[in-house]
Amino acid sequence: MTSTDPSRRQVLRVAGAAVAGGAVAGCSAAPGGSSDSDGGDGGSEDTPTPTPSGDGGDDSSGEEWTETDTVEMTDELGYEPERIRVEAGTTVTFDNVGSIGHTVTAYDDGIPDDAEYFASGDFDSQDAASEAYSEDQSGNVPAGETYEYTFETEGTYEYYCIPHELNGMVGYVEVV
Repeated sequence: MTSTDPSRRQVLRVAGAAVAGGAVAGCSAAPGGSSDSDGGDGGSEDTPTPTPSGDGGDDSSGEEWTETDTVEMTDELGYEPERIRVEAGTTVTFDNVGSIGHTVTAYDDGIPDDAEYFASGDFDSQDAASEAYSEDQSGNVPAGETYEYTFETEGTYEYYCIPHELNGMVGYVEVV
C-alpha cells in the first residue's frame, strides 16, 4: 500500500536536515556579524571590521554617535554609550560602573593608520594585551576604577573587552 502523505520518518529527516543546515550556516559568520573576515585590510578572522561613520553623520548601520567624553563599562557586558564622537585631543574616561572587571583594548586594524595603539594596561599591541590578560588579567579595569586615553588622531577607533568580546562588548570612538 502506497500513500501520498509523508511518513513520520520522512518528515523528521527533512526537518533535521533543515535545522542542521541552519546551524552550519550560522557558524560561518565572523564575530561582529560580518562574514567578511578581514575587510580587505589584513585583519584576523576573529576581529570584527570597524564601521566608520563616513560623512560625520550616523554610520552605515543607522546607529547614532553620542558626543561625550565618558564611557561606562557595565555588568550587562557593554560600553555605554557604544559609539561616541569627540574632538581631537579629548581625553576619554572609561568608567567601570559594574561589579566585574573589563578591559579597553583597541583592535590593531581598528584604529587609524597613523594613530598610537591604546589599551588598558598600556600595551603596544592587541596581541600583547591579549597575552598579558590571559596570563594574569593584566589590563583589567576593576569595578569602580577608570582607564583614560587621549585621542589625538582623527578617524574611527574600534575597541573591545577581552573577556567579553564574544558577548558583543565592542565600542567605537570617532575623533573629529
